[in-house]
Amino acid sequence: MKKHYHQPMSANQMAKFGGPTTFMRLPALETPEGLDVGIVGVPLDTASSYRVGSRFGPRAIRAESTPIRPYNLATRLSPFDHLAVADLGDAPINPYNPFASIDSIEGFFDHILAAGCRPLALGGEHTVTLPILRAIQKKHGPVALVHVDAHADVNDTMLGEKVAHGTPFRRAFEENLLLPERVVQIGLRATGYSAEEFDWSRKAGFRVVQAEECWHRSLAPLMDEVRERMGSAPVYVSFDIDALDPAFAPGTGTPEIGGLTTIQGIEIMRGCRGLNIVGGDVVEVSPPYDIQSITATTAANLAFELLCSFVDGGVR
Repeated sequence: MKKHYHQPMSANQMAKFGGPTTFMRLPALETPEGLDVGIVGVPLDTASSYRVGSRFGPRAIRAESTPIRPYNLATRLSPFDHLAVADLGDAPINPYNPFASIDSIEGFFDHILAAGCRPLALGGEHTVTLPILRAIQKKHGPVALVHVDAHADVNDTMLGEKVAHGTPFRRAFEENLLLPERVVQIGLRATGYSAEEFDWSRKAGFRVVQAEECWHRSLAPLMDEVRERMGSAPVYVSFDIDALDPAFAPGTGTPEIGGLTTIQGIEIMRGCRGLNIVGGDVVEVSPPYDIQSITATTAANLAFELLCSFVDGGVR
């Protein structure tokens, strides 16, 4: 099948406030066949522990992606010249049953991956990463992980529940979905219920980069280390928007001060270029707590930066 390299709708064709409400006003397709990358919304927030509202995240991110132009002027790259990309809509969610939602999300991503399409998901809370990783494991086996977050998300349980937005990477480790020696967690910080809260990740073999290690510095050297650590392994990239300081991203479920800057977020996404990326997500955008849509705007641009890194052999 000959690939069709879809282009976002240009503002010279239709004003930015008009046209389809897909990611970057890309075509909306019902099937992933023939695509290299599919944009997928996952509007789940029924397993959030504090502020809800991330069910509205995919819609808000798509809305704020409208002004993004196709060429990244820093890297001189347009992913749409190299990849067949379209918006595949939202994974089906049952708001009354998070466990049924997790099963339906996994099935939705099974279909995408079976078509040879790599998913780029827009959350939704961080629970959604677990069923996506389950689907990816069937296609690629255990994967390396670049996890950017204020929280390690490796709790054993939350109020007695094994599946919630603070447990996905504990479950992923237990289910052999990850290559532990090739997991990097960046931006972890704040307070916990014990002094050893991040030590579980270290004992599991993860590389933990706390936020304090990132203060007042460029993260480009760190991403050099990350690329060396990942090698040619298949990599999943998961970016929780609360990794950023709430000054840059207030619209999220569990904000923590002392976080990464927007510029550091861009450095991380651009630093993933050259990795064997098999999927990724940007999650935990909660529009009810946003201010002037700055969180959704930031998430949309970070998703675009990650999409650029899906291009094999991109210029760093």
